[in-house]
Amino acid sequence: MASSSSFLLLGALLALVSRQATASDPSPLQDFCVADMNSPVRVNGFVCKDPMDVKADDFFKAANLDKPRMPNKVGSNVTLINVMQIAGLNTLGISIARIDYAPLGQNPPHTHPRATEILTVLEGTLYVGFVTSNQPAPNKNKFFSKVLNKGDVFVFPVGLIHFQFNPNPHQPAVAIAALSSQNPGAITIANAVFGSDPPISDDVLAKAFQVEKNTIDYPQAQFWENNHY
Repeated sequence: MASSSSFLLLGALLALVSRQATASDPSPLQDFCVADMNSPVRVNGFVCKDPMDVKADDFFKAANLDKPRMPNKVGSNVTLINVMQIAGLNTLGISIARIDYAPLGQNPPHTHPRATEILTVLEGTLYVGFVTSNQPAPNKNKFFSKVLNKGDVFVFPVGLIHFQFNPNPHQPAVAIAALSSQNPGAITIANAVFGSDPPISDDVLAKAFQVEKNTIDYPQAQFWENNHY
């Protein structure tokens, strides 16, 4: 009986470890799997091109990430390089982004449902933070924040709400972010809640935010611009 119990426990532990190991993009099973964007077959990712048709340009993009981008009305511009821009990223589990911040600009609270993010400040100063998922009291939704200067690095765990804000009213800021998915996705909280198509019922939002319905009408009437390009 003891041997049988030990075997079951070992099996459960192995299953748990295996599940954790596959929580992000799966590991590649060959040197590369360049995405065939023209294939009619739909899989979780993209079908591979014939390796005989693969060229160096499948792993390249003249992205000009050394050039500044014009921020939008929230004061930021995210230039993401993922599998949609470089087909050779398919199955490799990584992408990169340049983020430009205007003075007092922000990359508003958002999540990446499929990726952890590591951010490096190239120029300026950023106030950054993330919030944990719902936890038992007294530590529910704990907030972690830090002021970053040029050369500093900060990590945002996968799926958690996070933001970056440039507190300098006179100087812009620039950061580079690496993400642990070929297609990390981004859910900007305000856009998703108040700018969905069709709109979420104002009865639902009023109850969720514990405010009057007419308070919900104002944010729902705004134009929720995407800062990811």
